[in-house]
Amino acid sequence: MKILVTGGGGYIGAHTVVDLIENDYDVFSIDNMTRAYPSIFSGIAQTTGIEVQNHPDDLTDAASLHQVLNQHPTTEGVIHFAAYKWVHESVANPLLYYHNNIASLVNLLTAIKNRPTIKYVVFSSSCSVYGNVQTLPVTENTPFGEAESPYAYTKQVGERVITDLAKTLNNVQFVLLRYFNPVGAHPKAFIGEVQPKPENLVPYITQTAIGKRPTMQVFGTDYPTRDGSCLRDYIHVCDIAHAHTLALAYMAKKQNTQTNCEVFNLGSGQGVTVLEAIKAFEQSTNQKLNYTLGPRRPGDVAAIYANNQRATDLLGWQPKYNLFDMMQTAWNWELRLAKKLPN
Repeated sequence: MKILVTGGGGYIGAHTVVDLIENDYDVFSIDNMTRAYPSIFSGIAQTTGIEVQNHPDDLTDAASLHQVLNQHPTTEGVIHFAAYKWVHESVANPLLYYHNNIASLVNLLTAIKNRPTIKYVVFSSSCSVYGNVQTLPVTENTPFGEAESPYAYTKQVGERVITDLAKTLNNVQFVLLRYFNPVGAHPKAFIGEVQPKPENLVPYITQTAIGKRPTMQVFGTDYPTRDGSCLRDYIHVCDIAHAHTLALAYMAKKQNTQTNCEVFNLGSGQGVTVLEAIKAFEQSTNQKLNYTLGPRRPGDVAAIYANNQRATDLLGWQPKYNLFDMMQTAWNWELRLAKKLPN
């Protein structure tokens, strides 16, 4: 089966390309590479032995998107990652996010609607759609709260656009995957995440440990959690990637036609505090981390973690990597970036 991965040069996109190849899918990518690690497709080739074709086109340009799809007339599935994802940037520049994330999705869905060969679509969503939740764990039926950022709102809108379209396209199956906190890197350490200004915990940890940053701060030690620090649901990026492969297989085998648009949470189902994550990093890598304890950061919720039972029951998905694996693979990737890891 031929699959288009939009944003195949991104963090989760690249790992999904690898997982698809390892499961015998024929993959090509559209990624304009404005925010991708420059040698990411070389890393994919080193990991899989396969050179993946990437079209450096912009999905907000509908004409170029149609031209690319015309070159791949046998495409049956689309996995849509291509979007901007930085919360603080979206707050500072909301129009950039509304234009890029929503316009690109509408262009892609329009192209899919006009191509009867495309039968399966997976959308990259986020736990940010839930907002500041009051009841844990979060299930797929947890109602959306107010979006905490323009980025989160683009995911809420994206899901609504897809669910509305699905009602008019009976010949296309859709799966919406809501990720919690993807971390880590592929065990071979040829692909991973690059964050020059990290917004997420694990890149802050690895960049501090490698010496890019002199220290890091833990924001808040008085939350109602086990140790007073924020609690999050971390999930290895390779586990996230494999869920997309399973989603394609699920749609292809699906017998129940009651709905052609389904939603799944992707999380470990367990919460980990910031201080527990730091301890796991230190234990798994034998690196001592220089960090300080500070006040709460505005906008941070105390705790959020997923109920992942639906993905387990219907997709057959089970997280394979534990917290130590997440930290060790993230550290190996940081070492690779610093040219301190042997080939």
